[in-house]
Amino acid sequence: MDTAGRLIAGSHNRNEFVLINADETARIKSVKELSGQTCQICGDEVELTAEGELFVACNECAFPVCRPCYEYERREGNQACPQCKTRYKRIKGSPRVEGDEDEDDIDDLDNEFDYGNLDDFGPRHAAEGSYGSHLNSGRGSHPNASHIPGQSEHEPSPLGSEIPLLTYGEEDYEISADQHALVPHFMGNGNRVHPMPSPDRSSPSQCRPMVPHKDFALYGYGSVAWKDRMEDWKKKQNDKLQVVKHPGVDDGNDIDDPDLPMMDEARQPLSRKLPISSSRINPYRLIILLRLVILGLFFHYRILHPVEDAYGLWLTSVICEIWFAVSWILDQFPKWYPIERETYLDRLSLRYEKEGKPSELASVDIFVSTVDPTKEPPLITANTVLSILAVDYPVDKVACYVSDDGAAMLTFEALSETSEFARKWVPFCKKFNIEPRAPEFYFSQKIDYLKNKVHPAFVRERRAMKREYEEFKVRVNALVSMAQKVPEDGWTMQDGTPWPGNNVRDHPGMIQVFLGQNGVCDVEGNELPRLVYVSREKRPGFEHHKKAGAMNSLVRVSAVLSNAPYLLNVDCDHYINNSKALREAMCFMMDPTSGKKVCYVQFPQRFDGIDRHDRYSNRNVVFFDINMKGLDGLQGPIYVGTGCVFRRVALYGYDAPSKKKPPSKTCNCLPKWCCLCCGSRSKKGKANNSKKKKTKHREASKQIHALENIEEGIEDLSIEKLNASEIKLAKKFGQSPVFVASTLLENGGVPHDVSAASLLREAIQVISCGYEDKTEWGKEVGWIYGSVTEDILTGFKMHCHGWRSVYCIPKRPAFKGSAPINLSDRLHQVLRWALGSVEIFLSRHCPIWYGYGGGLKCLERFSYINSVVYPWTSIPLLVYCSLPAICLLTGKFIVPEISNYASLIFMALFISIAATGILEMQWGGVGIDDWWRNEQFWVIGGVSSHLFALFQGLLKVLAGVSTNFTVTSKAADDGEFSELYIFKWTSLLIPPTTLLIINIVGVIVGISDAINNGYDSWGPLFGRLFFALWVIIHLYPFLKGLLGKQDRLPTIIVVWSILLASILTLLWVRINPFVSKDGPVLEVCGLNCD
Repeated sequence: MDTAGRLIAGSHNRNEFVLINADETARIKSVKELSGQTCQICGDEVELTAEGELFVACNECAFPVCRPCYEYERREGNQACPQCKTRYKRIKGSPRVEGDEDEDDIDDLDNEFDYGNLDDFGPRHAAEGSYGSHLNSGRGSHPNASHIPGQSEHEPSPLGSEIPLLTYGEEDYEISADQHALVPHFMGNGNRVHPMPSPDRSSPSQCRPMVPHKDFALYGYGSVAWKDRMEDWKKKQNDKLQVVKHPGVDDGNDIDDPDLPMMDEARQPLSRKLPISSSRINPYRLIILLRLVILGLFFHYRILHPVEDAYGLWLTSVICEIWFAVSWILDQFPKWYPIERETYLDRLSLRYEKEGKPSELASVDIFVSTVDPTKEPPLITANTVLSILAVDYPVDKVACYVSDDGAAMLTFEALSETSEFARKWVPFCKKFNIEPRAPEFYFSQKIDYLKNKVHPAFVRERRAMKREYEEFKVRVNALVSMAQKVPEDGWTMQDGTPWPGNNVRDHPGMIQVFLGQNGVCDVEGNELPRLVYVSREKRPGFEHHKKAGAMNSLVRVSAVLSNAPYLLNVDCDHYINNSKALREAMCFMMDPTSGKKVCYVQFPQRFDGIDRHDRYSNRNVVFFDINMKGLDGLQGPIYVGTGCVFRRVALYGYDAPSKKKPPSKTCNCLPKWCCLCCGSRSKKGKANNSKKKKTKHREASKQIHALENIEEGIEDLSIEKLNASEIKLAKKFGQSPVFVASTLLENGGVPHDVSAASLLREAIQVISCGYEDKTEWGKEVGWIYGSVTEDILTGFKMHCHGWRSVYCIPKRPAFKGSAPINLSDRLHQVLRWALGSVEIFLSRHCPIWYGYGGGLKCLERFSYINSVVYPWTSIPLLVYCSLPAICLLTGKFIVPEISNYASLIFMALFISIAATGILEMQWGGVGIDDWWRNEQFWVIGGVSSHLFALFQGLLKVLAGVSTNFTVTSKAADDGEFSELYIFKWTSLLIPPTTLLIINIVGVIVGISDAINNGYDSWGPLFGRLFFALWVIIHLYPFLKGLLGKQDRLPTIIVVWSILLASILTLLWVRINPFVSKDGPVLEVCGLNCD
């Protein structure tokens, strides 16, 4: 083989070769010059078939793919064309794979089941060969690399069999790029040449140099692993290559099972997308497009056919219908690309948890927020904390921070009791691998707890642990009872000093580390995760920004004390239901290929304690299983406030890492001056980037010295000594050199030589109430201020910075919480969400006009616009639900006499609406009950909570009238579903009650009118009755909520009914529809009454 003096590298087992250091003088013809077709996956030449024709993998679109990539896609990939997604058909000479159809025109029995002979390979070689095939997909060609036209059948391998991969994709960064002598094929700096005939493997190959008499000095300086580096390199390779061995297989060279996929699992992707099957998604998209056409025809008819005798009703209804159509478009099109995801926890362990070595999994700081222990019982918070401490994750990588924004001594003491009980609970959970690891919910499970538990001591220890938990509950409930009577002088601590939080609105910052310090272990002597109590400082005259401010305080405290690169935030009532939830998130965050641009991983919210019928759609299944899956196919789901794992860097307001731009063109296709300009710009850009990197490293080194200064007692740093970059960072993050230094550490962590006392002093500083003044906290950094729904705003800002998010739905729900199943509490919860959306709509962060030119995608913007516009739908919805009653009372209707053409349009519209819902339920896995409850509560919440939120938001933004944030109750102690039947009067019940009554009265009046006027009046009545019954059926759960569990109506409902009935009666007398306006019509009957 003529190599033209160039170095060749490759793998004998994979028949792959790489040409490197090829200069232009020795350049052979490129692939395009040879065949005109290059593989769009690996960049190699698309070879010719035995008949002399160009190989075509896909008969539908003829997407250029070479034979090896075609074989790999069928064997290991998704078996479909990358361009048109059509399933690959088996071509003669290819082995059969699962799913292939029987084809009569292909007679190829010799190759049908030929998957390659693995018998001659050892386990190590089999893994290498399989992994090499994975790496070959998606690889581009290097402009300076060339292909080898042929290879002798018996040419020896340049490297021995003990070297599985040449450099494992790593380069020595101390060596400049032009000095590298060896570039592996999967780094994109060389081309893979295939197919090659396999050499004769009957005789064992032996390592030997190609030119034994050549001097090493002649090779120059490069990254080839010569004698002085070979041993270290082999050791690293052996550590990285972890072959999955089949039980019963010897360590010899033969493999008993030739079909065993001996792949290097540690190098495989940690997750993958699972697109919805085309048989489900394509009809769904077709129905959406048909519905758009039908809507156009519908509005064409409605606008061109006004109702002359009821022009006001007609115009009002058309305006409402246009708004509903726009709202539907904003909600529908973000669901155009729904996907699901699958994680591989075993690969995560293989990659980051090597046997006999410390775990390399990233650290996670977990935030739990609570405010009022009377509405958020300490026992619920304790269960959440216990589930966190017992999570299946390395204990030294977990830190739990509990934010007590109410500065309640009850929460502090309950957390102290929780830390003591955790010393017994955590080892019990890990010893027997129980789920869930929140004791209240574990012991209340109505399942066979002996299933899959074969440990002989399990029953005995479970009974003992249950007794321990009952005693723990008694102690916590005693604290709750004691806290009901607050002393006049406030609470005091054990040493007699007053509790600092006696005044909730005026108290210093408090931090207490319960677990994680030296010497505190569980009952078996094992280390426990860190548990920290935090209550930020509050003073009169300062804006504290409610939950968003508390979360930002936790971000700063955790950065000083532990500084994990990832954060998880949960509400105090959302416990970890799946102990592997953190590992599920790390499969996305720590994926080396796709994890760098992921800002957060959102888990769906699942709930306990909801009745089977879910009367008020508390589970919100349609949103979490349909809408969020659709958003995951775009730029990712929105942040919903809990059950979310963040990348700390993304919370600091940085942009997402940008993709590397391809090299600028230097060919003759553009003018010479254009190439020169491009070249000069690229050089300037590289110079600026290098300067920025150097500046960042200098900032990191200078700021890290601040930790040493604190240890030495130097606490006051003069601003004058800071350079311009440090001042800029201080203005962004605040005047804490320790915290600023932590923001520059990409992988997190804190120095080990700094004492805990000095870090605690710095942590107290960063939670002071004036720390955020004149900084970017709440504006560009951390949780964003300006709305009570800070979650939507925070996720929106991250997406505008170019980040993407991921939606993870494990088979076992990751988190579970409690929902307000009472009607009044549910409406107040929806009111708060809608109020936050109105605040965002009226702010500068409104997605209608904010964030253009950033990284936010178009359909993702649609979803955010829909999330802030939906409260405005309450006005047209309220008006539209009133129209049936008005039509029945006045005898008018919003539609003229319906023709056959109009009937077809209306029927097509109703069918398309039903078909869209059915197909969504099919690919989303949602039941019809959940879908219908969601439709009902959309009407109930729209005419009540959304309407009040709209007016409250306008008053707050325009008139400065602030509304108080109400914490939703999280407990129900008097029986299962007892809270469902509790009736609490609130002004939110007035609009839906009024709508319900006037529509019922309208139905009665309409039927009475039809009976009075005779048979001919029943035809026009059906349309009005259908319209009114549509409203009543949607409000039926609301009616059941008003009745509660009582046998009679509540007094307030009776009063309202009498009042509204009186008003409607007077209105009825005034209208008097049964009498003609010209007076009663008297017909002559023909009888002489005289």
